[in-house]
Amino acid sequence: MAKSSNHIAVVDYGMGNLHSVSKALQKVSEGAKISVSGDKKVLSSADRIVFPGVGAIRDCMAEIKRRSLDVLIEEAIRTKPVLAICVGMQALVDHSEENGGIDCLGLLPGKVHLFRPEQTVGHLLKVPHMGWNHVHQSCPHHLWKGIQQQCRFYFVHSYFVEISDPSLVSGLCHYGNQFVAAISRENLFAVQFHPEKSANSGLRLLKNFVNWDI
Repeated sequence: MAKSSNHIAVVDYGMGNLHSVSKALQKVSEGAKISVSGDKKVLSSADRIVFPGVGAIRDCMAEIKRRSLDVLIEEAIRTKPVLAICVGMQALVDHSEENGGIDCLGLLPGKVHLFRPEQTVGHLLKVPHMGWNHVHQSCPHHLWKGIQQQCRFYFVHSYFVEISDPSLVSGLCHYGNQFVAAISRENLFAVQFHPEKSANSGLRLLKNFVNWDI
């Protein structure tokens, strides 16, 4: 169970299904305070940060920078547990080829690529990759605690992260080819899937995050 002093803030920059994320966090974090906010004072005071995102990366990056949340996210990653979800994970790397190409936050070494039909053999690859898929836990981590190897999580995405440092990869998935499903570095954990939509396994991952001590 989460400590009563635990304050978890979901970053609100106008992009993402924040209601479903906050509702899932409330379900697994009895006694914790859950805030959905774009206020830098609120986010800075939180014990943990959830950085979600859906939609086009250009719009996401524009809003993050317009609200000066890029500096706050970078600082949070240095000082407290941070969970990035879907486009939130993609925004952490150097560059995305989406929207004709756009620079991201550059906090992790990597690039974001589009799924293409030539990535598979025998049938046309459907884009976006949408639905349940197995995740291979490529290294031990607290957030995998109690979650079976090759467990299924829910994905909705047309782009995937190619990470330059293999030691950062914590989870892998296969769709046409193998792609990165989870990344970890120190107190940062990032996932391409949506834990808030991934039934019991997703709730367990969120619960592990709520109780993650660094």
